[in-house]
Amino acid sequence: MQMPVHPMPVTFPDSPLPDVPIVAELRFDPSLPYAACLAFPLTPCACLPVEAQVCWYFSRELLNEGRRAPAGSGDVRVSPGEEGEVLITLCGPDGGQAVLSAPEGEVAAFLSDSFLLVPAGAESAHLDVDAVLTRLLAED
Repeated sequence: MQMPVHPMPVTFPDSPLPDVPIVAELRFDPSLPYAACLAFPLTPCACLPVEAQVCWYFSRELLNEGRRAPAGSGDVRVSPGEEGEVLITLCGPDGGQAVLSAPEGEVAAFLSDSFLLVPAGAESAHLDVDAVLTRLLAED
């Protein structure tokens, strides 16, 4: 099964360089049917693997709802931004936060692809609880 991966330019409107985009990816894995992943590549250096990245996992439904109206109250909040943009606020454990602006069309395309694979309301049918338990128990 092909997993949707949507590269997209994002900006950080509250940063000193609000118009400088970086490429992030929205990803969906049907084995984690409730989640969306927002991945950021890290700058390669001698101390990191070539494909090092930071991934934030949050509710796919949160992303969908937040496109139209502010949603979320935890580490991730989503809201409509300026015309054609979706704002995603990522809150760190130290109280810091980053607000990023993503193109609404890219977010909508990602959600459409993910809902084709796992329709809203059908997520529980795609959970393999036995596999998750086996993986967790094997890590001991």
